[in-house]
Amino acid sequence: SELAGMGDLCPYCRTPRPDSSAAGLALIQKRVDARDPAAMSLLADEYQFGTHGLQKNIPRAIKLWTDAAQLGDLGAHFNLGYAYYLGGSHSMGTVEQDKAKGILHWQHAAIKGHHASRFVLGNLEFDDGNDELAVQHFMISTKMGDEDSLNMIKDMFMEGFTTRSKYAE
Repeated sequence: SELAGMGDLCPYCRTPRPDSSAAGLALIQKRVDARDPAAMSLLADEYQFGTHGLQKNIPRAIKLWTDAAQLGDLGAHFNLGYAYYLGGSHSMGTVEQDKAKGILHWQHAAIKGHHASRFVLGNLEFDDGNDELAVQHFMISTKMGDEDSLNMIKDMFMEGFTTRSKYAE
């Protein structure tokens, strides 16, 4: 909201930001009730880490991310990608490990322009020995401004995994 010249106002309702976590959570919950995918994803993040006075609740976070992803939130797809890819103890037993489902969430987000998902897919391809596809992922996310991808391409070039022509793109 500060970038939009609104100072310390809530970007949703244009009122002053709340002083307490409880008041802030109430505003977020109001947006969640209105089916705002960004608010759902934000509240899911709060439940994931147990911040702002909330108890850590991974099942609630997964549910909120799922709802937000269905409404088009790319960050929710990214987080669901990790939850399913790692599964088990990483999701506090909420979801079974399902690497294919995790990759599908990352692919969906990457296709829609989520650079971090594209970076993860590049790393997975690199780990699988698909250097050419990894470079393609890293090039796309680099063009989106992802510095980690640029550094990965540099490292791949220095170690001989890619050519100068690919690096020069």
